[in-house]
Amino acid sequence: MTTPRTPLTAGGLPVAAIRARARHGTREVFPPVAAYGAELFGAGAGADAETPLSLPDELDRARIVPPVFMPRRLEKLIELGREPLDDDVSLRTAIGGFDSALPVYLSAFGSTRAGSGDLGIAASRQAGRLGIPMVIGENMVPVHGYRTGAGRAAPSAITARIRAYLDECPEGTGGVVVQQSTEDADSEVWNLLYSDPATEPLLESGRLAFELKIGQGAKPGLGGMTVVDEADADRLGRRFAVRDTLGPGSRLRLASPGTYTEEIVRQQLRFMRNNFPRARVWAKFHPGRDIADAASTAWRAGADAVTVDGAEGGTGWAPRVFLDHVGLPLAECLRRVGRPGGCLLVTGRMWEGGRVVRSLALGATAAGLGRAALVAVDEDPEDGLVRLVEALALESRLLISALGKYATDALGPDDLWWPDRSLSYDTGTDTAAAGPPLAETAGTTAATADRIGGRA
Repeated sequence: MTTPRTPLTAGGLPVAAIRARARHGTREVFPPVAAYGAELFGAGAGADAETPLSLPDELDRARIVPPVFMPRRLEKLIELGREPLDDDVSLRTAIGGFDSALPVYLSAFGSTRAGSGDLGIAASRQAGRLGIPMVIGENMVPVHGYRTGAGRAAPSAITARIRAYLDECPEGTGGVVVQQSTEDADSEVWNLLYSDPATEPLLESGRLAFELKIGQGAKPGLGGMTVVDEADADRLGRRFAVRDTLGPGSRLRLASPGTYTEEIVRQQLRFMRNNFPRARVWAKFHPGRDIADAASTAWRAGADAVTVDGAEGGTGWAPRVFLDHVGLPLAECLRRVGRPGGCLLVTGRMWEGGRVVRSLALGATAAGLGRAALVAVDEDPEDGLVRLVEALALESRLLISALGKYATDALGPDDLWWPDRSLSYDTGTDTAAAGPPLAETAGTTAATADRIGGRA
């Protein structure tokens, strides 16, 4: 009689994950294929899904600290002739050349099933109703094609989302931003949109922008990834790398991340301005260690906005190891960028007013809603995103007014206190009390303005 073998244990190692790799090989590098299109991934994806704040990052741990003396509240009192309240806070913001009702925008969803179907249309419609800008992901056209809907043809995913947005967006507010990366250039996404009569209203009103996507927070240094079936794999394999790493019936489509240097970025942005003079120019970076140099390069080259996607950013598909172990956290990106040289947009686990206000205090102009927006429209396709943003806006007004300020650009780093910053950064100063050090990019006047609660 054979004695049953006792499975080996190994303290300190994730034995279940190791055994899964031993059974399934490369497919275990990624989340379960069955979750594709039904689950949104990002840092902390392995944590309890019902307790998203169980693993707060540095930005979440920073406390918002109102002062006792509030000279700006006195200024507002004199202006109004009464004591100011939270609804006297103005959240209207200029975002990358667009007039936005709020300091938030709808981030790109990409081409996964979760973001390119009915939920994407619902999110577009509600973003338009809110009067906030909307970004459309770079691989929508390569994966789904481009059709205007003329004649009997149904519109493609990208044109359907633009139409849904325009049907709801008030005249003169908001805007549509369309990404393109190196490998997507072969699909001529920007050329198609720029010459499409359907986008003429956006061009006429100055509400169309093109964003050069250089990277994203969930997988820095990698290109786009989607899961496709065998039929689509044959079609896409003529233009993209397609790998058999996910098991039977599914293939992994990979796009090149592109190769960039400071000069290449400058030339790309100048090319965009010259070839599409009626469109705004944005650039999106992953949370690289040289993010300050990258952002500065883009602003000097004339970018209307620079988006920094922190390591907490979401994605439709990425290797597990990238989600929690690659890229700088958003708080560190903001510290390295310091006082921005232009419009700075940030993304990464945004869903409530506190995180947005902290980001604005560290120099951001606005924050992008990605996964949270999709979850909201999944909950209620008609009004879920609107309600989510209304709650975020109320929190933001309450927080900003508690600081004795009444505009988003009045926020500054003195409005935050960092309980563990002295341990995280050896700057030689009492940073736990003073907040994150800013790059020395402004003179004495700006420093004085910051000390009284402003931002130069």
